[in-house]
Amino acid sequence: MFEIKKICCIGAGYVGGPTCSVIALMCPEIRVTVVDVNESRINAWNSPTLPIYEPGLKEVVESCRGKNLFFSTNIDDAIKEADLVFISVLSNPEFLAEGTAISDLKNPDRVLIGGDETPEGQRAVRALCAVYEHWVPKEKILTTNTWSSELSKLAANAFLAQRISSINSISALCEATGADVEEVATAIGMDQRIGNKFLKASVGFGGSCFQKDVLNLVYLCEALNLPEVARYWQQVIDMNDYQRRRFASRIIDSLFNTVTDKKIAILGFAFKKDTGDTRESSSIYISKYLMDEGAHLHIYDPKVPREQIVVDLSHPGVSEDDQVARLVTISKDPYEACDGAHAVVICTEWDMFKELDYERIHKKMLKPAFIFDGRRVLDGLHNELQTIGFQIETIGKKVSSKRIPYAPSGEIPKFSLQDLPNKKPRV
Repeated sequence: MFEIKKICCIGAGYVGGPTCSVIALMCPEIRVTVVDVNESRINAWNSPTLPIYEPGLKEVVESCRGKNLFFSTNIDDAIKEADLVFISVLSNPEFLAEGTAISDLKNPDRVLIGGDETPEGQRAVRALCAVYEHWVPKEKILTTNTWSSELSKLAANAFLAQRISSINSISALCEATGADVEEVATAIGMDQRIGNKFLKASVGFGGSCFQKDVLNLVYLCEALNLPEVARYWQQVIDMNDYQRRRFASRIIDSLFNTVTDKKIAILGFAFKKDTGDTRESSSIYISKYLMDEGAHLHIYDPKVPREQIVVDLSHPGVSEDDQVARLVTISKDPYEACDGAHAVVICTEWDMFKELDYERIHKKMLKPAFIFDGRRVLDGLHNELQTIGFQIETIGKKVSSKRIPYAPSGEIPKFSLQDLPNKKPRV
């Protein structure tokens, strides 16, 4: 069997960088070169400050870099010298979760390798299997044809996104009835046929994969004349958009039907904790809706650089003209963001937000002081926070009748909960 000695990975982003770093760690006899046209990104991979944050990644890179792991912009030479080029020889979809990518790579549920059903394709499949067999048990390495591997990737993310949209739809019903979506999720999650994974209600899912892969599935179904299937999966995206708009509308209604010229602290901008990735983050959309209503946003995230927040909010589909310059301030710590604010909005479930000195925060806020918990990170602190004096609103639960009640206004807000964004399925 052909033995792989040199691997080239095209793309030094959130997938290519961590994946090939772990391959280099687990296969010290293989030379792994990650190439990219973005010179500044490659320079960052070769520096002490990596271009992405992922727990455990820095240690892996530093243990292999310069030995059998290299980052380069010399794409042509890397391809010519490689025995295997990732993304161009066969289909090897990743199933990583940002925030746990290194552990996912070291201990995967499965490795899926798809290739053409030709002698050349099958030789390539066997060669890549041999690479993964350095640390992955053979029974966890699945081989399929190319279409099966690609659809497995899309279907996996679509099913996960579907579960989140399903529990988020129930969260709206819980708020209307007095149920607690966490209690409902626990009850249904104990059913072994359902399981308890991905039943955490929130302000909505984000990241680069879920929306992209669901929309790819929608596109495929429409292209293959399966309109009913396309509409089914489109509803997963529509429910996610609805959840974000519903949460933003709840903030506005609770703040006496207007946030114009009010200071609002946004805690968390990454799409989930333990990553600096902001792609499709719900924080972007919540910020957009509040900016459209004239709110002044003071944003803090422990891992997202100021420049990235400004770029995301300055996108033509998010803001107009000088909106960001006028309405957005990036804070260096959460206390600065909350100083003088009318409300605190938690958009990312960073653990540090559970441990803040909320008495200190309350003293510096305008009254009545509101907390809108879009990630249910403060569930165990509600009594304490109410004693301090906070009015609390959270996803999928009515916290207490003592608070100033949330009562949606009869007026139609500037954005409608029914008018979802006009998203075109895209590949």
